[in-house]
Amino acid sequence: MYALNFYSSVFAEQLRNGLKTVTIRLGDKRDKYQDGQIVWLTVGRRFGPRKHITTAIIDQVEVKALSEVSPREIERDNSALRSHEDLVDFLTKIYGRKVTPEDTITVIHFSRVED
Repeated sequence: MYALNFYSSVFAEQLRNGLKTVTIRLGDKRDKYQDGQIVWLTVGRRFGPRKHITTAIIDQVEVKALSEVSPREIERDNSALRSHEDLVDFLTKIYGRKVTPEDTITVIHFSRVED
């Protein structure tokens, strides 16, 4: 079983209620995530305890330049972000290194699996 982990507990409620349905990850993650794959959505720090929020199915995995991410994808990833510049700043904080619009990212679209 694979997991899509989110470091910030801020996303837990958005994941629970289906408002967050996209995650944008730095690099090409096609070797790890594929369309149709079932994953746990978890929240927690790397190398620390994580909380299972819900289960999801991956609807689509797309690899592209960060500059090609659509406004809707940005909104579905993080409703607080409004632009590519906001996304660049957000990813720079998460990954702890300078991120640019030319960087390769993976956009993972997912849907909750209800019990």
